Amino acid sequence: MLRYILLGLLTLLTVIPTAKAVDQPNVILFIADDVSWNDYGCYGNGAARTPNIDQLAKNGTRFDEAYLTASSCSPSRSSIITGRYPHNNGKAAELHLAIDGNLPWFPTLLREAGYYTAIVGKHHMKPTPGGSHSKDKPFDLVDGGNEPGNRGGHAKWVQTVKQRPKDKPFFFWFAAYDAHRAWDADKDWKADKYGPKHHPDDVIVPPFLADEAGTRDDLASYYNEVTRFDHYIGEVVQALKEEEQLDNTLIFVLADNGRPFPRAKTRLHDSGMKTALVAHWPSAMTKKRVATKSLVSAIDLAPTILDVAGVASAETMQGVSLKPILSDPSTQVRRYAFSEHNWHDYEAHGRSVRADGFLYIRNNRPYQSWQGPADSVRSISHQQLLTLRDSKKLSAAQADVFLSPRPAEELYEYREDPHQLTNLAADPAFADTKQQLSKLLAQWVEETGDSVPKNISRDSFHRETGDRIAKKEAEYRDTTPGEDRGAVKINAPGPR
Repeated sequence: MLRYILLGLLTLLTVIPTAKAVDQPNVILFIADDVSWNDYGCYGNGAARTPNIDQLAKNGTRFDEAYLTASSCSPSRSSIITGRYPHNNGKAAELHLAIDGNLPWFPTLLREAGYYTAIVGKHHMKPTPGGSHSKDKPFDLVDGGNEPGNRGGHAKWVQTVKQRPKDKPFFFWFAAYDAHRAWDADKDWKADKYGPKHHPDDVIVPPFLADEAGTRDDLASYYNEVTRFDHYIGEVVQALKEEEQLDNTLIFVLADNGRPFPRAKTRLHDSGMKTALVAHWPSAMTKKRVATKSLVSAIDLAPTILDVAGVASAETMQGVSLKPILSDPSTQVRRYAFSEHNWHDYEAHGRSVRADGFLYIRNNRPYQSWQGPADSVRSISHQQLLTLRDSKKLSAAQADVFLSPRPAEELYEYREDPHQLTNLAADPAFADTKQQLSKLLAQWVEETGDSVPKNISRDSFHRETGDRIAKKEAEYRDTTPGEDRGAVKINAPGPR
């Protein structure tokens, strides 16, 4: 009899962990490539069609003050996956470079806790070899997500949902190539799926771009990419419903940086650094859905996802969990959000902090313009601004694209000035605010081991044509921020 009792207990012990794992929430992270925060319908853009994201926001939580740590593809994604600031990730502070191999990625922790994990679409992240975590396997499935007729990275999202192991909770990192230049959605457009293409007459031209035919055509093609991204999110949501998994799936929708146009991508201003962030989790969001004004940072996503999964956060992670906001949108989890602008095609070093409705920017390379990355410089939108410049017809907002030297300090009331066009740094009425934020930024720099190396990476493209001027990394790469201070070994988050 004792033998059968022991056998029954052993059987029960083997069943309980599996049942618990199945009850854990699923998580999907949808990441757009180069999409600004205000290019979705739920954020007030009446021209770009995003019905599926809008529906998720209507039934979930729309974050109105969510900020990235970098407005640059791989540094931003690396920051999200480690929960650390770019300069604390090692060489990954700069575009196309690897995350230090001693740092854990949160999908690895989920996978070790029993989750099935997949990355489908754009990856753009890698570890340096030789570190304690360099041989980790964060994803069970790695797939580029493309197929003939769809090169946007999302062709296999639904397939991934349906073919997953059914006895495990899942985490999916679904990363589109939309809306990265060049505009392949135009070539692969399927009107029966996506509807009509956006018309140039309907787009919203921000004040820092030229309101001319070429720019409007450019924006219309960009909107097409945003709508295609939205369409495949809708297909995944429908698949979750069919699989009876939607209610127990936490969905996040965001982007890695702003749109690939002048004065957006790579900028510290909201047009580059602010992200749309929509959360949807029916089984856990019991309160009436409202937009939240809570300040959040992209480094908060890793500890949030681990928290809802019941997995301990790594000591290396500098963010805070947003789970309290998901339960109560009025909750505040941080007071400050910090961001970086490091090398992305061009020499740059800028830092910013957002607090109490103010954005303070410190530019450590003020003699250089912030014209945007090389793909933006090659665009018709940039070229039309050059034509206006040469004919001396630029508005003040447009002239900012080419401004050199730039102010060493910038200060904006970003809620009152959403495009950040009025620099208050020299206004005596805001002197105390500027001083307080300057000290706060200096404290963050010191505590997190940030630095302005003597020799930083230099231009590898021409600033007005976007043509490559340096082909070998040895010709332009140098010391990355924080490298000379051992920032990769520092876990202190700085002020929060």
